[in-house]
Amino acid sequence: MRARDLMTPNPTVVTAEDSIPKAAQLMRNLGVGMLPVVDDLTSRRLIGVLTDRDIVVRCIADHGRSHCRVRDHMSGTPLVSVNEDASVEDIGRQMEQFRVRRMPVVAPDLRVIGVITQTDLVRRVGHDDPALVQEIIERVATPGALTH
Repeated sequence: MRARDLMTPNPTVVTAEDSIPKAAQLMRNLGVGMLPVVDDLTSRRLIGVLTDRDIVVRCIADHGRSHCRVRDHMSGTPLVSVNEDASVEDIGRQMEQFRVRRMPVVAPDLRVIGVITQTDLVRRVGHDDPALVQEIIERVATPGALTH
């Protein structure tokens, strides 16, 4: 199974210039905890991600105001993503190495084409390889599991 088989295609994205309140409203309305950040809505080239945790820890906890922009609080380095041909094992290694539960899927030109979450792995791979999925979840959730 490859990333293209697991991903949610054509995810909603934000730009670095969008406001944090706009991004938070999108997350709430869509029921998601991460939005890919792109350079613009036409090219959709990945430049980072914004998570609900980024909003809380980097914006609200620092007394952020409604004028905050996504660029001020997004995660961008290292830019963690997989291509559509990535195997489940490759996806798992990336999630484990960078301790992320959600990951953008990009085309060769870095255009965002999907998102894979741990939930996607559980739903689509868990019945075939429950040990692999369990290992990924445990290693991502374990403090100090960062292996790079």
